[in-house]
Amino acid sequence: MENDCILAYDIGTTGVKTCLFRMDPTLELVSSATKEYPIQLLPNGGAEQNPEDWWMAMQSTTKDVLGESGIQKEEIKGISFCSQMQGLVLVDETFRPVRNAMSYMDQRASLEMKKGILHGLKIEGINAIKLLVSLWITGAVAASVKDPIWKYKWVETNEPDNFCKVRWWFDVKEYLIARATNKAVMTRDSAFATFLYNSRQGKGNWSPLLCKLFGVKREHLPKIIDAEDKVGGLTKEAADFLGLLVGTPVFGGGGDASLIGVGAGAVSEGDTHIYAGTSGWIGTVTKKRTVDIHARIASIVGARAGYYNYFGEQETSGKCLQWVKDHLALDEIDLYLEKKKITDSPDAVYESLFEFMFDSIKDTEPGSQGVIFTPWLHGNRCPFEDPKARGIFFNISLNTGKRVLIRAVIEGILFHKRWILELSNGKVKTSNPIRFVGGVARSNFICQMLADITGITIERVEHPENVGAIGAAAIVALGLGKIKSYEDIKQMIPVDKTWTPNPSLKPVYDKNFFVFKNLYTSNKKHFVILNS
Repeated sequence: MENDCILAYDIGTTGVKTCLFRMDPTLELVSSATKEYPIQLLPNGGAEQNPEDWWMAMQSTTKDVLGESGIQKEEIKGISFCSQMQGLVLVDETFRPVRNAMSYMDQRASLEMKKGILHGLKIEGINAIKLLVSLWITGAVAASVKDPIWKYKWVETNEPDNFCKVRWWFDVKEYLIARATNKAVMTRDSAFATFLYNSRQGKGNWSPLLCKLFGVKREHLPKIIDAEDKVGGLTKEAADFLGLLVGTPVFGGGGDASLIGVGAGAVSEGDTHIYAGTSGWIGTVTKKRTVDIHARIASIVGARAGYYNYFGEQETSGKCLQWVKDHLALDEIDLYLEKKKITDSPDAVYESLFEFMFDSIKDTEPGSQGVIFTPWLHGNRCPFEDPKARGIFFNISLNTGKRVLIRAVIEGILFHKRWILELSNGKVKTSNPIRFVGGVARSNFICQMLADITGITIERVEHPENVGAIGAAAIVALGLGKIKSYEDIKQMIPVDKTWTPNPSLKPVYDKNFFVFKNLYTSNKKHFVILNS
C-alpha cells in the first residue's frame, strides 16, 4: 500500500536535519538524517556559509532517509523547510549566489548601522524618525547590527562589484526554494524579519517608504507568500539532484522562530514555548502587535496568518554547552578519557557525550556554590543589544571545581531565559505550563533545572530536537488539505513528560539570578575596552 509522506528539511546553523514523516492520519516520524557543514567566523565579526553546502546536505540526507525507510519517491507528496532566519543570501538572475551567505550571527556591519539608524535625535539610542516610522509600519525596528538590512548595506558599501550583480535578496530557505522550483518568493515571516514589511495589513507587503528610508532597492525583494502556499513543483534538475519525482510540490514553510513553536504545539493565543538549540528564545502566541524597545522584545509575524509570536532571543544557548564540552570538559579533566567506550560500544549506557557530561554533574549543588556564568559568548540581543558582550565566570573560589563550572554554565543559560520570560510577562502574559523544545530539551536534568529556576511547570513533547521539521511537515499537511487548521496541529503533538518546580530551591536561585541580571551593567564598559 502506498504511503502519503512528507519531507521536511530543517536548515540549521551547523547542519541540515532531514525528516521523513508519514501522514496516517497524524504525523509519524519514519526516518531522519543529519549532515553537518561549517560556518566561517571571520576576524572582522563576519559569519558566513556557502549556500552550496546546504544544497549538497539536502541531497545526501534525502538519499539517506529514503534508503533507510524504503519509501519510494512517488510516495513523497510534498516538501518544505524550517530554517535559520535573518541570513542574507544575495543571488543573481539565475539564482547563483554573488557571494557567500551572511549568517544571522554576522556582526560586521556596525558602521552601516551607525550611519543608517544611530544618528540624529534619538529614542533609546535609535534615530527617532526611523524608529517611529518602523514601529508604525512593521511593528519592529532593525536595532541589531545582526539584522539583515545592515548586512545588505555592508555588501553595498564594501563589495560594489558583487552588489551590482544582485537580482534577489533571499533568506536561507528562500534560496533553497529557488534552487528547487526556479521561483523567487519569500514567506511572510522571513519578509517581516527584514523589517521592510508592512504588517499593519492582514496580509501585508513590502513597504516602499521603508525601502526608501533605508536605501533598499525594492526590485531586489521577491513576492511574499504564506507558509502553507504551494510555490511550485520540483524542476527536473532539482528532482534529479535530490532523487525525487519531478513536480513534487514545494511549500513555503517558515523560519525556525515560526515553525519551532508550531512543532511544539504552541499555536493558540497565549501559548508559550522555550527553545534551546544553538541559539534560544522565548515565544508567546499573541494576536496583537506589541514591542518593548527597552528590552528588545517584539511581536514577530509567525506562520499562522493574523497571529504573532512575542519573541525575545538569546544569541547563544546550546552553543555554550558545546563550548563547555569542547574546551572545559573534553579530556582536560579526564571526563571523556574513555569516550570511545562511553558512546561507541554495543552496550553503551550514554547516547551522547553531552548526556554523560550532564550525568557527571548531577550531584553538584544547585546555585553552583555561588558561581555565576553569563552566556554571551557571541554577544547578545535581548534584553540588551551588545555584540561586544562576552561570557563571564563570576565568584570563583579556591574550592571551585570544573564540575561546578559546568553546572554554572547551564544555570547561566537558564537564568537568561528566565530574564527574557519575566520581561515578556510585562506586556504579554506567558503560559503555565510552558513547552520546552530543542536539542537541549532532551536532557531530563536540564528540564528539571529550568522548572526550578523559572518556577514554572515545564512540558516536553516527543522528539524535541525535531520540532522545526515537525512544524514544517504540519505546514505541508495543511497545504495539502490533510490537516484542516492550526488548532488541529496542537492535538497531534502530545506531551512526553512534565517537570514541576522544587520550591525549596527558589531562595538560592533567586539570589544568584539577582546578581546575574546586574553583571552586564557592571561590565558593559569593560567589554567595550576588551573587544573593540
